[in-house]
Amino acid sequence: MELFNGLMGGFALAISPINLLFCLVGAFLGTAIGVLPGLGPAATIAILLPMSYALGSPTTSIIMMAGIYYGAMYGGSTTSILLSLPGEAASVVTCIDGYQMAKKGRAGAALGISAIGSFVAGTVGVIALTFIAPPLASIALKFGPAEYFSLTVLGLLMAAFLSGKSAIKGSIMVVLGLFLGTVGMDPVQGAMRYTFDTMILMDGLDFLTLAMGMFGIGEILSNMEEKIDNDLVTSKINRIWPTVADLIKTRWSILRGSLIGFIVGLLPGGGAVISSMLAYSIEKKISKHPEEFGQGAIEGVAAPESANNSAASASFIPMMTLGIPGNPAIAMIYAALLIQGVQPGPRIMIEHADVFWGVVASMYIGNVLLLLLNLPLIGMWVKMLKIPYSILAPIIVVVSSIGVYTSKNNVMDIMMMFIMGVLGYLLRKLKFDLGPLILAFVLGRILERSLSQSLIISDGSFSIFFQKPISAACLLVVLVMIVIPVIGRFRGKKQD
Repeated sequence: MELFNGLMGGFALAISPINLLFCLVGAFLGTAIGVLPGLGPAATIAILLPMSYALGSPTTSIIMMAGIYYGAMYGGSTTSILLSLPGEAASVVTCIDGYQMAKKGRAGAALGISAIGSFVAGTVGVIALTFIAPPLASIALKFGPAEYFSLTVLGLLMAAFLSGKSAIKGSIMVVLGLFLGTVGMDPVQGAMRYTFDTMILMDGLDFLTLAMGMFGIGEILSNMEEKIDNDLVTSKINRIWPTVADLIKTRWSILRGSLIGFIVGLLPGGGAVISSMLAYSIEKKISKHPEEFGQGAIEGVAAPESANNSAASASFIPMMTLGIPGNPAIAMIYAALLIQGVQPGPRIMIEHADVFWGVVASMYIGNVLLLLLNLPLIGMWVKMLKIPYSILAPIIVVVSSIGVYTSKNNVMDIMMMFIMGVLGYLLRKLKFDLGPLILAFVLGRILERSLSQSLIISDGSFSIFFQKPISAACLLVVLVMIVIPVIGRFRGKKQD
């Protein structure tokens, strides 16, 4: 009954004119960002973080940013299908069969099944979020510093192992993110660390500056040297809605993708990219006609698109209930909550129930809005693909600079943003995934605080981490994750 009352209160907030407007704005912006290749939801939310100050209400600002995030999952399929160029990383798998369908004159059916699958999966994900988040928050209320430390270590390890193709590179980025998070004043002893006697670093690196630099400026620098070919396979979409046969053929693919996406979306470092790849692989393996995959199989579009949208909804659960963001875009939303004075975690449903239930209710509404935006406006999205990136890039730089400056009215922050942008560009050139870095930067502060509090409680004894059952279980999983690859590599060398 309490859950029902909370959800009804959330809908009362979500349908207020201002929240409904920004839900629509977020969904529209997210779709546009997903459609335009070269700029993802993490970068967009980072650029718009200063708006959190201007909007005032945490519920309104998070509703908009959540809309950008799951809206980008919808929009990314358009470029994947029409250009074989994923507008969003999570849509990279959709290119395989979606583009082949477009070449065969079935672009409309591919876009239609993508939108329908996204709608079903997004709705399934939000329903699961509604019922799973409250009990998980109740369990998390029993967590102490030791449990949070071990859970954060597990989250960082998953981020390193699951993000990108190389676990070693992921681990390097985690260490770099942890290092950047220690710059400034020690939270326990008050000592200055790695400031090089410069005033700008005394307060530590600002998340807003780091995020806008790495994901905004860095993304632009990386994209400006790449020629994005916007030659559409077709500029005319005849029939948007898939046939009844298509719907029957893909019904189980959509449901399987939704389930896989939700499970993977709960994991730190998992998210939409991994879930879409996993859903595609499983769909191909269980198919009676696997030879059709890669040649324009409609199930190869339905499954990954369902998975990435379900994962987007699921990723809100650990962030909201545990205070553990699982991917870069969610880390930006986490930061937006902190800017508004809302601490994500198990007490959010007690201290800020209006924010939690308002955002959850808006996601139900947002899924409907996205379905209405994607299918009827497909012609407009196709035209948007023809905007040169050389026009978009300067606009993004100006908006980013204004946003960073207005947050503290400090010109030095703009300089720091460009330094972080160059660093982000260089890391991209070296094929490093920035996701683990930004997650480690956010989680590192939770890790340090929990470690210090645990050792104070135990008089400096590390045994506290093994005496607590939840903490010990998390550390056991960490140990298994480290040992299994080592054993596998050792066996491989032995066989050679």
